Amino acid sequence: MSEPGPQPRIGYWHLWTDADGVSHQQRCELTEFELKGVGPADPQWNNTQPRGAATTVFTVQPVGWVGEWHENPAPQWIVPLAGRWWVESMDGTRVEMGPGELSLGEDQGCITDAQGRNGHRSGVVGEAPAVLMTVQLHVPPVRRGCHFK
Repeated sequence: MSEPGPQPRIGYWHLWTDADGVSHQQRCELTEFELKGVGPADPQWNNTQPRGAATTVFTVQPVGWVGEWHENPAPQWIVPLAGRWWVESMDGTRVEMGPGELSLGEDQGCITDAQGRNGHRSGVVGEAPAVLMTVQLHVPPVRRGCHFK
């Protein structure tokens, strides 16, 4: 086995709701990796998240698709597999993502503001559908950014 290199860091965008019911997006990192083998395989870097029930949903959003203001159905990891998509939070932050990027959608419990915004808007970027894999976590949302490490 070659040298495994330094402990990795994987970035992700976290869409979360503050105590006032406003959604925000924050750039975060998974940092708690352990160098460990799986069976007889050489050691690899693993960041094991808490065990629990989850539902995996694959989504194909057509070209031009826009999801007006809504909350994520559950705290969920969103993994773009093909194409690009965008997410806009209530604070006005808009982030575009594509394959190799991660988002944690955890904007449950927002309060509709004076402009009618609640949760987030999202949509497809460009001339190709956005193919997403979501892993819905069956846990209550945590109302603070970057709590997954």
